[in-house]
Amino acid sequence: MDLSTTVATDPAPDSATASEAAGDGRPADLVFLSGPVHTVDPARSRASAVAVRGDRIVAVGHDAEVRDLVGPATEVVDLRGKLLIPGFQDAHVHPVGAGLELAQCDLSAADTAAEYRELIAAYAAAHPRAPWITGGGWSLEAFPGGMPTREFLDALVPDRPVFLVNRDHHGGWANSRALELAGLSAHTPDPADGRIERDADGRPSGMLQEGAMGLVGELIPEPTLAERTAGLLRAQRVLHSYGVTAWQDAMLGRAPGLVDASPAYAAAVDAGTLTARVTGALWWDRSRGAEQIPELLAKRKELTAGRLRATSVKIMQDGIAENHTAAMLSPYLTACGCASDNSGISFIEPEELCRYVTLLDAEGFQVHFHALGDRAVREALDAVEAARRAHGLRDTRPHLAHLQVVHPEDVPRFRRLGATANIQALWAAHEPQMDELTIPFLGAERAGWQYPFGDLLRAGATMAAGSDWPVSSPDPLA
Repeated sequence: MDLSTTVATDPAPDSATASEAAGDGRPADLVFLSGPVHTVDPARSRASAVAVRGDRIVAVGHDAEVRDLVGPATEVVDLRGKLLIPGFQDAHVHPVGAGLELAQCDLSAADTAAEYRELIAAYAAAHPRAPWITGGGWSLEAFPGGMPTREFLDALVPDRPVFLVNRDHHGGWANSRALELAGLSAHTPDPADGRIERDADGRPSGMLQEGAMGLVGELIPEPTLAERTAGLLRAQRVLHSYGVTAWQDAMLGRAPGLVDASPAYAAAVDAGTLTARVTGALWWDRSRGAEQIPELLAKRKELTAGRLRATSVKIMQDGIAENHTAAMLSPYLTACGCASDNSGISFIEPEELCRYVTLLDAEGFQVHFHALGDRAVREALDAVEAARRAHGLRDTRPHLAHLQVVHPEDVPRFRRLGATANIQALWAAHEPQMDELTIPFLGAERAGWQYPFGDLLRAGATMAAGSDWPVSSPDPLA
């Protein structure tokens, strides 16, 4: 299938047939001819031509019909037999962070420790005046147990702090200089929402998990507004090149180790350079409670303009399976196959989660959960159910994203509660990270509950798909 172009237009279920549109006598502003055209309409699934007037599709049909809408000022695009489709929408993506990383020490195209050594050294040499070496995109599977060390980085950059987030952005890798600047030692306690990995002497080994990333991340100079906006526009060009014309930014706000994307979007809206339609999910600060809701309401009003709507709230309920911070109903296994004393982290107490989600639902917010382990999925569904009991089945469309492990008893609840399953299809793969860092610690039964996309579909759940770029490729055809 040869994808030649996409058109970013609003859905038009009431769009006219070619003959109806021609009847009003006005020519179209834009006409595509000589398709094929994929209409996403089961009754008229294929056509060869489309006409657009303003920002609406006004006709879909055969070339001979739509050609009648061509006037002296009409722009005509000859598709030359290549497929025309509506623009893709990415339901969970982080464009500003992705765009910034493309301009930093970008490790995403490499897979081995040897390649990372070469790329980091080259970047440091090319940026001798950079006070910090930042970036990321490295893979857990490149290091034993997914744990790179500070010594690896010290040998490459001994004189400046280095902090590189991993590919899934749930862990950060620091050298000794960065750890020293943060004041981290064998006596530093783990934060409530994360973990400092340690060597045999109890000293920080260089790997910081989840909320512990913020211990170093808060010291890194914030990217300027110009840098963030450039990152957004860089990412927008990448996404448009794949035919992505709309997306849900899965985090607007300041989270551990990550950059707030909000100012970049506001600047792009003001400058008229945001050419995608974007729904932004405002970050829920898990160290606070319901007192932040008035602030979220103010941000929704402030950031809803032009092609941007800040109508969602992102709640991260757990971490990831590879570092055993995804919240599980029963403990992880140890390397010998025995039950451990660790069942992961629920970042928000379940009772409080129900209360917060009910309050957000009352304000008309969509809630976008990061829910990866089976306990986090159940806690998120319980919170949606509490909101439904309080307010009925409102059109707030809560999303549960990632869904790596879902208990079979919870699969039918998605349809019953009107909760959307927001999936990342490229994660469901037998790559080394899955086989070495995940399946042995889940056990056979839970491993079989991973990524149950087919079960959710057969159970009638509404499905949405996101890339989570820069975690994985933003190419929707992949």
